Amino acid sequence: MRAQAIAPSAYGADTGRRMVATGLVERLADTPERPQIQVTATLGTGDGFGRVLQRAGVGTDEAHAIADMVAGDLDAVKPGTKLDLTLGRRATKSVPRPLDHLAFRAKLDLALELNRVNGQIQVKRLPIAVDDTPLRLQGRVGSSMLSSARAVGAPASAIQTWLRAMGQHVSIQGIHANDKFDIIVEHRRAADGLSETGNLLFAGLQQGKKELRLLKWTVGGKEQFFDAAGVGETRGSMKAPVQGHLTSSFGMRFHPVLGYSRMHKGIDYGAPMGSPIVAATDGVINFAGWHGGHGNYVQIRQSGSLGTGYAHMSRIIARVGQHVRAGQLIGYVGSTGLSTGPHLHFEVFVNNVAVNPSSVKFIQAAQLAGAELNHFKATLGQLMAIRPR
Repeated sequence: MRAQAIAPSAYGADTGRRMVATGLVERLADTPERPQIQVTATLGTGDGFGRVLQRAGVGTDEAHAIADMVAGDLDAVKPGTKLDLTLGRRATKSVPRPLDHLAFRAKLDLALELNRVNGQIQVKRLPIAVDDTPLRLQGRVGSSMLSSARAVGAPASAIQTWLRAMGQHVSIQGIHANDKFDIIVEHRRAADGLSETGNLLFAGLQQGKKELRLLKWTVGGKEQFFDAAGVGETRGSMKAPVQGHLTSSFGMRFHPVLGYSRMHKGIDYGAPMGSPIVAATDGVINFAGWHGGHGNYVQIRQSGSLGTGYAHMSRIIARVGQHVRAGQLIGYVGSTGLSTGPHLHFEVFVNNVAVNPSSVKFIQAAQLAGAELNHFKATLGQLMAIRPR
């Protein structure tokens, strides 16, 4: 018995060989299949849900049918999601195994299970409780803001947004190692421990006794960071007012119509008659009409001391008192006033003094007021009550 035992020598047999064939042994014509197979598949970037099922062994028709059944829950499924499948017994080896069970995380607050019951696939949705409390992270800037913030768990995208937001109010070079940062990001934590971190909500910086608090707020469909007093600030370059080529620069020049040299208080863009002219920045139309040698002329005043002017228009679209945004149509290129051909004369004023438009970096501020300011401060207070991790 021991000599012919079907076991390796390490487990007690003398030879490790199998028992010789006798009348009690019958050779199988084919290897029997396992009744079920457990498979794990992963959804790749740009992958199709049905295609993942097919790669795991599900038949083409059944894979497409299952994908259609859960199509409404696939919008939030992320690349890297694991799919646990159980494939059942098939009638013959010439057909794919049927899907008996499928389970995966459709989104943070929802898991899906599909089970074969009486030959039919049934979908079971399993809601998961989620805590939406934002995540607050604090630390010292140290030798690198990026590495210090990453060390406390801040996502790289939030750190980049923090730096951009701070750059609108302070010099980044003026942030030192002993300064303290405060970051609050969107955060969702499911009951089973899985979590998601989203966009930056709040950016804070403490430099000694000076503290800057910035809260992301939406005004007129446009997001920007406002300080604790409800003042927002955006820095940047002006938008080109017309699609054309530079024909005359800012400074002293010989006037082509008057015939003598005088100060050219703007820059000229040559463009075809009727070309659209847009506002270079956000602001309010301060003047729109005939303005001597400027011909048809529009002037826009921004918040603070900045203003822009647009001359020689063939037609004015803007109206006095109208609020316009950068890129909004205000008129069309013409040759009215003291002009030798169709072009746009573009001016920039700071404190009513003409400056070179090509060298201006503007600062545009927005001030919250009334009920919106109260809502803003209430939201800021709620975020400040969150304890840092």
